[in-house]
Amino acid sequence: MSNETGIDRAAAKRRRQATEAHAQSWGAGFFVKLTLMALIDALGVYGVWTAFKVGSTVIGTVLVVLLIVVNYVYFAKRALPAKYIVPGMVFLLIFQIYVMINTAYVAFTNYGDRHMGTKQDAIEAIVRNSQVLDPDAPVRPVALLLEGDEYHLAYVDEDGQAQVGGQDEPFAADPEATVEGDQVTAVPGYTTVQEAEFEGLGGTRPTKPVTDLLVPLSSDPNAGSMKVMATDFTRGQTYRPGVEYNEAEDALIDRTSKDGQEIVYKANNTTGQFEANGQRYPGGGGWKVMVGFDNFVKLFTDPEIATTFAKVFIWTVVFAFLSVATTFFAGLLLALVFNSDRIRGLKFYRVIMILPYAFPGFMSALLWKNLLNKDYGVINNVILGWIPGFEGVDWLTGSALTAQVSVILVNLWLGYPYMFLVCTGALQSIPGDIMESAKVDGAGPVKRFSKITLPLLFVSVAPLLISSFAFNFNNFNLIYMLTGGGPIPPGDSVNDPGGTDIMISMVYKLAGVGQNPDYGLATALSIIIFIVVGLIAVFSFRKTRSLEDVM
Repeated sequence: MSNETGIDRAAAKRRRQATEAHAQSWGAGFFVKLTLMALIDALGVYGVWTAFKVGSTVIGTVLVVLLIVVNYVYFAKRALPAKYIVPGMVFLLIFQIYVMINTAYVAFTNYGDRHMGTKQDAIEAIVRNSQVLDPDAPVRPVALLLEGDEYHLAYVDEDGQAQVGGQDEPFAADPEATVEGDQVTAVPGYTTVQEAEFEGLGGTRPTKPVTDLLVPLSSDPNAGSMKVMATDFTRGQTYRPGVEYNEAEDALIDRTSKDGQEIVYKANNTTGQFEANGQRYPGGGGWKVMVGFDNFVKLFTDPEIATTFAKVFIWTVVFAFLSVATTFFAGLLLALVFNSDRIRGLKFYRVIMILPYAFPGFMSALLWKNLLNKDYGVINNVILGWIPGFEGVDWLTGSALTAQVSVILVNLWLGYPYMFLVCTGALQSIPGDIMESAKVDGAGPVKRFSKITLPLLFVSVAPLLISSFAFNFNNFNLIYMLTGGGPIPPGDSVNDPGGTDIMISMVYKLAGVGQNPDYGLATALSIIIFIVVGLIAVFSFRKTRSLEDVM
């Protein structure tokens, strides 16, 4: 009897614990989780809908999978460990893995200026931009409409129906529009703009968006467009495409030549552009295609690009090496000086030494840019101005050599405090009994430094020196803020690398500072930077293992 009573009590206890656990699961914490998950799901569903709407099937599918995984993890009781791992994995996927995959993909395409969208986008842009006035088409009465900040046009067709359209919206019938004779007087959802509101060509409303408004007559790009007259906003003129696309021949037929002859530009689906006699269509209109290793090959085989790439690469390696060497030895020297307890006010001096490290690097670079100015900089006018006959040095915009020396010196100012802190900590970690033993054995200061201090120091700071080299190899902020990559050689554009451009600033210029950004080539160069830095890091870390033998 007692045994059955004990079993009943145990079962009752388990039921009570289960009831309490169930009640706790439906407590305030559950509703907070439910609210947060509802917000996440709402944003996720919106992202999925947007992705599929714009045709990004892969991104939409990945978002669906992520939503399913996240909901399962945070509502399933068996997935407790995953609740702490999933957020980090999701952010890793979005901000690291996706970026890396997309970067690698772009490097194998011709994505860049005039090669942005699809082939259909390119065709539509070419046809639309080639519109010329059709002298045989009648001038129609039009109504100028305003929807928000966007202008639209409306006219009455041959069947007496109102047609309404906008810049990216071909004319379509609107049965709810009010028509009086051959004029559309009102359209629900739009505000009718009277010409009197413009007071001719310059009134209270901007006229350029109106005169630039070109509305397609239909979804067929070859059908032409309509545009208001510059002197009369109530009249619309028909424009026909000067260039038509022939789908059967997959070619553009250009009728805009001065001699009146037609020029046929065949589609080259390998290069993503229309060509005739080896020349691309002058009006642009390229599209994005896979080009394989062409971007990488171009970096090493194109005479102009290869020469520039070699110069920039050599300077990048020199800049990164000298930056690490100068900052390290300057920091080490100061660390040795201020590692003695016999110096009074030691803490104050150490604080003074690390002040440049406390200021943002880009602000310091801008400050030094003004200090090194040839005309009003402090360096020329105050520090060196006392020299008889001194006319000033054009530090940053003169020769490439002076600009490179200036960049290295400024980077020395910015980088030595970090090395000073690192070396100070490493020196203080060296056991004092080792140095005492060396003194007893008769080793002098120089020998103790070269045989004991420096090897032990390298054991601690060697990995930091490697990371510092990688950082300076991609030290974009200093170059951009101080010199902008200049000085630019005479005759070159801002899109061309200058005397102080390193590889990462060259990538920046290739990707859009100038007039012809080439994202595919820039991305290929960024991959090469990654490979170079990675190989140097691997080689250096393997070599630093030998330093561990001194321990």
